[in-house]
Amino acid sequence: MSTHAAHASSRLITPVLIGGSIILLINFALRASFGMFQIPVAETFGWPRAEFSLAIAIQNLAWGIGQPLFGALAERWGDRWAIILGAALYSFGLLMTAMATTPEAMQMWEIAVGFGIAGTGFGVILAIVGRAASEENRSLALGIATAAGSAGQVIGAPLAEGLLSIMPWTQVFMVFAGLVLTTLLFLPLLKSRAPASRTELEESMGTVLKRAFTDPSYLMIFAGFFSCGYQLAFITAHFPAMVTEMCGPIAPDSGLAALGITTTSALGAVAISVIGLTNIVGSILSGWLGKRYSRKYLLAGIYTLRTLIAAWFILTPITPATVLIFSLGMGSLWLATVPLTSGLVAYIYGLRYMGTLYGFVFLSHQLGSFMGVWLGGRLYDAYGDYTIVWWVGVGVGAFSALIHLPVREVPALLRREPRTAPA
Repeated sequence: MSTHAAHASSRLITPVLIGGSIILLINFALRASFGMFQIPVAETFGWPRAEFSLAIAIQNLAWGIGQPLFGALAERWGDRWAIILGAALYSFGLLMTAMATTPEAMQMWEIAVGFGIAGTGFGVILAIVGRAASEENRSLALGIATAAGSAGQVIGAPLAEGLLSIMPWTQVFMVFAGLVLTTLLFLPLLKSRAPASRTELEESMGTVLKRAFTDPSYLMIFAGFFSCGYQLAFITAHFPAMVTEMCGPIAPDSGLAALGITTTSALGAVAISVIGLTNIVGSILSGWLGKRYSRKYLLAGIYTLRTLIAAWFILTPITPATVLIFSLGMGSLWLATVPLTSGLVAYIYGLRYMGTLYGFVFLSHQLGSFMGVWLGGRLYDAYGDYTIVWWVGVGVGAFSALIHLPVREVPALLRREPRTAPA
């Protein structure tokens, strides 16, 4: 490697990181806004809450199924082709969702949206960023890219709220379809690809996958990511509506009213933005800590704190103050698991097939997302509130805190038992 190339690879801020971060920002700005459409869609068609919830749940499940597929596509045919296909599916799915007039049609087209998110989301982009970063900077680079997704969440819900105030939700989806295609403008920045080790290059994808799926540590990482998806997807899809309907009124003389937040609907949108804003700091801090401390213990700590914060919130009367306190606390932990989980996969199993391996782990995340969104709608229709599904989230969060503790945080290639010489 030339001196110039070595210097470039040692830099933290690179064109790859910038381009990948912008794509994630746009991707998650739109994805994080879907909770704002719960009430408008239900009011337009007179559907039960569960119908649109199922559509978003299917979207999350398709995202999870598509993630390892797009990871494998990127590693076999090239990152850019995966992103182009993902953006096309994302845009097409949004357009068709806007034209749907039955629950079944909307749920079907959300499959295309979910696959599109997979092609332009964490699984593909974090693998590109991880391969392009030096070992010294990899954890922090993954944290910065994750934080970019959070920055999208800051603007996504208020953008949807603003657009919904001036146009029907169907037109908002069409605007979003156009925004998705702007991600393709940043593909020229995604050039660099750091080489894997010689041993990694010699191994086939099947060999690496077999090693991972027979490794208890990989299976524990897989299981632990379930609760992350459950909690995040439920809050993204249902929290704005939950705040709108269950939060105490906003007093006219309160500080929130002075800031222009006069309705609980606006407070719900702001809560999602606050989560995204604080997660920018949380994700970067998580990446920085992952460079210095055990990732598995950091993950266990994050899930423990999430569990405590969620339990406190549901046990406390829901007021504008508790909504914002919860958003600040949960936001600081929101995507902090992503750089640690992806970094743990890369550290244990190598960079060559990081996209595919992280993609399968992310499938667990999206199985949790499906359950969080679907159960939220189903139990709301059955009981009229979100209390039961919230407590399920508390329980799975505690499970994830425990399941990461036995993970063996050692590169898989170093665990091979040495062959003994014949007697």
